[in-house]
Amino acid sequence: MGTVLCVDFGSTFTKATLVDSADGTLLGTAAHPTTLGTDVLDGLRALERVLADQGLRADRVLACSSAGGGLRLAVVGFERAVTAEAGYRVGLSAGARVAHVTSGRLDDAGLAELAAQAPDVVLLVGGTDGGNADVLLHNARRLAAAGLGAPVVVAGNVEVRERVVRTLRRGRVPAIPTANVLPRLGVLDPQPARAAIREVFIRHVIGGKHLSASPAFAQMVRAATPDAVLAGVELLADGAGAVPGIGDVVVVDVGGATTDVYSVVTPDPEEAALHREVVEVLWRSRTVEGDLGVRWNAPGVVAAAAVERLLGPGEEESLGLAAAERSADPGLVPADDAGRDVDARLAELALTVALRRHARPQESAELRTPGKDLRQVRLVVGSGGVLRHASPGRLARILAPVRADHAGGWKVPERAALAVDVRYVLAAAGLLAAEHPEAAARLATGALAQLPES
Repeated sequence: MGTVLCVDFGSTFTKATLVDSADGTLLGTAAHPTTLGTDVLDGLRALERVLADQGLRADRVLACSSAGGGLRLAVVGFERAVTAEAGYRVGLSAGARVAHVTSGRLDDAGLAELAAQAPDVVLLVGGTDGGNADVLLHNARRLAAAGLGAPVVVAGNVEVRERVVRTLRRGRVPAIPTANVLPRLGVLDPQPARAAIREVFIRHVIGGKHLSASPAFAQMVRAATPDAVLAGVELLADGAGAVPGIGDVVVVDVGGATTDVYSVVTPDPEEAALHREVVEVLWRSRTVEGDLGVRWNAPGVVAAAAVERLLGPGEEESLGLAAAERSADPGLVPADDAGRDVDARLAELALTVALRRHARPQESAELRTPGKDLRQVRLVVGSGGVLRHASPGRLARILAPVRADHAGGWKVPERAALAVDVRYVLAAAGLLAAEHPEAAARLATGALAQLPES
């Protein structure tokens, strides 16, 4: 057993959580600006010195990372409304930022658009098992000849999987075969592809970002940060060993660049049967809103809130100016209550829009997604620096829409308790989950700060 230092190398801050792996006791936490300009391990060494000054040390280190922009994934599929959509959902659940989605036969223009997005990994999908294989094989040939330099996870029609892998490898493209994400219509199987993407991230992407010259960095990194957080959220919901789970849960992480929503929901069997989709809903999932952040993408929050009619008279102009200031200076720390109020308002709006997008039905000419019924969610957890540092009054305002946004077109939690991940334990719990599941579950459930009922 012993002590484990769980580290998240973020694009802005590196956060460390020291845990007793025997019982999940939280021993200490520390944070340091991520040292992207030199070596990311410089920041870790600084954190270890801070903990050592408190008489704390780690027997081993486990890490996740979103430094250097995290994991950029491109999805190449057959039909936009079927396999490409399935790949998109799987990519999000794997902790990736889905930078590009293309469907159909790749041509020169499509390859150019794909290359312009500079993906770290390509998820190649297409056809149900035993279904169409022509497009999958065509796209494998085009990717083999394109020289993109990105590894390819092959998660399409299993009947031609070996041919696809051989084609890619003949073109000197690293190819990682796994199970079909959509083995048959209406059945989405995300876990094998999610595991393969995680493995590619560790083996191929981490080293390619040149975040550290030390081989120790790649050895300690176990996942992209969002993947680790989703694992922690699943553990919070399910429990492990003698630690019971809390049931259905939603986590909203309001960051400087994005706002991520994680949910673990038990579907109503009757409703699920009535609304069987071509691509079924992922009941354990994450969505990322790349235009919603309280620093880099603060103007996107104001623009999205205006579209959703969430702003009061004159607020679009005044809040827009404050958002532009934060976008221009992401390191800005408000020095007075007025500035902190602006941060809280931006976080409230980002949370509201992100929840609406995550849970309400979506419909286009190609695809209808029925949305998620969150009425039975037992706990909603807020995360992100702006929530962790907010006063109780501001925190209550930020989280109020979770149970009160009845005009948003989604089924809001009716009786959910509210909590904040003040010690940043969900990513740490996700890192511990594979080897120490009971300790990880105890950490996840014991270190959240629950808000009192008003």
